Amino acid sequence: MKETISPRIAILMGSDSDWEVMKEAGKVLKDFAIPFEMTVTSAHRTPERTHEYATSAAQRGIEVLIVGAGAAAHLAGVVASITDLPVIGVPLSATDLQGMDALLATVQMPGGIPVATMAIGKAGAKNAALFAARILALHDPDIAEEYRSFRAKMAEEVTSKHQALQNRLKEL
Repeated sequence: MKETISPRIAILMGSDSDWEVMKEAGKVLKDFAIPFEMTVTSAHRTPERTHEYATSAAQRGIEVLIVGAGAAAHLAGVVASITDLPVIGVPLSATDLQGMDALLATVQMPGGIPVATMAIGKAGAKNAALFAARILALHDPDIAEEYRSFRAKMAEEVTSKHQALQNRLKEL
């Protein structure tokens, strides 16, 4: 019988239309072998569901919440106001303002309700997962080692690209 591993990170989206961006966080967590769950819940349309999800997260083994939302982007702030767990906000482009409204709503939290805020869109979703991995790595040596390997691989890629550029320069 296959052992079920409890999720350590939760990814919340205000709408299923956020999937194309927020799946980037899931990809990173999968690469790091960090168990996670994803859900759709809305600060405005399903406030009771959002409240229940956020208040029960720690009891279910969740250690970090990654929250993506566009437009008014209240979801991350509402979740942060309900839980003591770290909340990482990912602003999404959902209006004519191209995510700037979501960025400002996510980053401009009142004192006492912190939300770590990432970049708008896919880069933000990826960085949110990496930041969550860094948080878990504080007490998990396996994740810490995986993160070090990830960083080393990025450095190797830059070195390789530099060498390729130097070779092209010889052709001038």
